[in-house]
Amino acid sequence: QVQLVESGGGLVQPGGSLRLSCTASGTIFNRNSMAWYRQVPGKERELVARITNGGTTNTADSVKGRFTISGIDVKNTIFLQMNSLKPEDTAVYYCYARLNFGDYWGKGTLVTVSS
Repeated sequence: QVQLVESGGGLVQPGGSLRLSCTASGTIFNRNSMAWYRQVPGKERELVARITNGGTTNTADSVKGRFTISGIDVKNTIFLQMNSLKPEDTAVYYCYARLNFGDYWGKGTLVTVSS
C-alpha cells in the first residue's frame, strides 16, 4: 500500500517562507511524477508545481519565481520551497504522485499566510 505523507505547513507572515515536504512510502515499482496541488474552500484543487521522474519541472504562473519544487530522486521525497508568501497562498496543500500506474494523494497540510 502506497502512502504519501506531507509535512511543513503552518502559519507564516506575508513575505515569509515555508518548506513543504512529501514522502512516498510502501512498495513502489514505478514512478512517473510527483506534484503539489492546493485548494481553498469553495474552489477547485489547482496544480502548484510538478516534477517528473527525469527532473523536469513546471510551476503555476501564480507562484512562478516564488515557489520551487525539487527532489524526487532520493527516497521518493519532494519539497516545495515557498518564498515571498502572500495571503492568497493560504490553502491546504496536497502532495500527489503517479506511482505504480496509479494516482495517490496525501491528506494535505494547511498553509496560512496572515499577519
